[in-house]
Amino acid sequence: MVALGKRLWAESVGTAWLVFVGCGSAVLDPGGVLQGSGALEMSLAFGLAFATASYVFRETSGAHFNPAVTIGFTVAQRFPVRDLLPYIAAQLVGATLAAAFLVYVASGRPGFEIAASDFAANGFGAHSPADYPLHSALVIEFALSFVFVIACLLVVDRKELAPVAPLVTGACLMLAYLVSIPVTNGAVNPARSTAQALFVGAWALDQLWLFWAAPLSGAVAAGVLFSLMHGNADPSAKLADERGDVA
Repeated sequence: MVALGKRLWAESVGTAWLVFVGCGSAVLDPGGVLQGSGALEMSLAFGLAFATASYVFRETSGAHFNPAVTIGFTVAQRFPVRDLLPYIAAQLVGATLAAAFLVYVASGRPGFEIAASDFAANGFGAHSPADYPLHSALVIEFALSFVFVIACLLVVDRKELAPVAPLVTGACLMLAYLVSIPVTNGAVNPARSTAQALFVGAWALDQLWLFWAAPLSGAVAAGVLFSLMHGNADPSAKLADERGDVA
């Protein structure tokens, strides 16, 4: 089993890559994400970033890069409880550092101001890209987080999919963002949501609770369902659990 320090480093770097590429595709693009090409660009960026980071770090940390995934795997008894909080902390650190770097890069554009920009932050109501209300944001984030986490769990459970697992999970994340961008600007990841909200402040911090509550609830539901369906009958799966594999 890889030492915890190396796994936390991998989770932090992988999450930073995911946030910088995904959010950067929107923040550094002068066009709006409500344009069809903008939404597709952002979705593709998140999906490819997740897939590439998964290929690089899956043997080290399991390639979670998302507190919802870590919690889902813990509930499904595919990840040790003792490593839950350290993983989430590493993901938050990586995401925040990526957001800080993104601020530094974006500030080089004349006229850029975080206060005047949504900075790819997640929101609902007046801060939804298409003005979707709270209940729509809650449902979409819960449902897509549930689907993404259960997909990650099922892919890991099928060892024959190991060579293409990062592509499958990356494609799933891309589709989740493609659907959720008009509603919430695409979240499914509390670390990603927190990092952007910390720099936007004000309304983004006020609405951040939803982007923890909905993804984590979806992840818990996915973990419970997977545990009921599969349990811990396979000894080889138990070894994978200890490694925290995702893709």
